[in-house]
This record gives sequence, C-alpha cells and structure tokens, in this order.
Amino acid sequence: MKYFVLTLSDKGSKGEREDLSGKVIQEIMTTINGELAGYKILPDEKDLIVNELKDLVKKDIDIILTTGGTGLTPRDVTPEATLEVIERRIYGMEIAMIIEALKHTPHGMLSRAVVGVANNTLIVNLPGSPRAVKENLNVLLPAIPHAIEKIKNLGGDCAR
Repeated sequence: MKYFVLTLSDKGSKGEREDLSGKVIQEIMTTINGELAGYKILPDEKDLIVNELKDLVKKDIDIILTTGGTGLTPRDVTPEATLEVIERRIYGMEIAMIIEALKHTPHGMLSRAVVGVANNTLIVNLPGSPRAVKENLNVLLPAIPHAIEKIKNLGGDCAR
C-alpha cells in the first residue's frame, strides 16, 4: 500500500518547527506494510493544498494522510481544501476519529477532519499534534486495507 504524507503547517514549511506528526504517521503506517510514496510540508494555504491534492490523486498512491489544519483557527483550511478535491466522503471514518478523540479530551469534538475518496485514492485528514495523530490513525488502521481494496475495486467479499 503506497501512502503519501502531507504536513500542513506554516511554521513547519518555514523550517521553524520539526514535523513530529509526519514522523508518527510514517511509524504507524509501517505496521500495515505501508510504502512511503512521498512526503511534503506545505503552509496553510488553501489553494496550495488543493493543487497538491489534485496532483497527488493522479499518481499511483493508495492513501494520502494529511496532518494539521483541522482545527478552528482562521488558518486551518485543510478540510475545506480536501472537500474541493474528494468525490465521496467516508463519514464513518470521520466519526470513528471523533469518538476516539473524545476518549482522550473533550476538545476532540472540535475536529473538522474530513475523510474521502478522489480518483481511487483515500484521503484522510489527521490532526496536527503527534499524540492526536497516533490516536486517530490507530483507530482507522483496521479498516484502511479493506477500504483501499474496495476503492480500487480489487474484489473481495464484504460478507463473511
């Protein structure tokens, strides 16, 4: 499974902050045999994010994992950018992340993360904090391989 990590951070893009969340994503993805297809840091600029996502979904990438920009500040535009690119939302994954986040903090209800599909690529918005990335991504891990199989129409029966 090929995945791409896209970190969205004004400070990170200027080299003023180390991207710990992107590293956490890479560590976790190895547990499901993920193959890193690429990694990039962009500032919190909606048009840049939209263009990058549109470019990435044209490539042979199974899943794009974004980190950052899902909160409530005026610069948090990752969900809006993602909504411009995806064709279908996967609400269940969004809800699963919120439920998991609420187990750890009441602030979990403030997440605006979006999960969806664009051109046979799964796009998952994760929070910007390493701890929250770990919590949110781990709750999705059991479903990610099956989701990608279905998105790519690779067969396999859903019923057991």
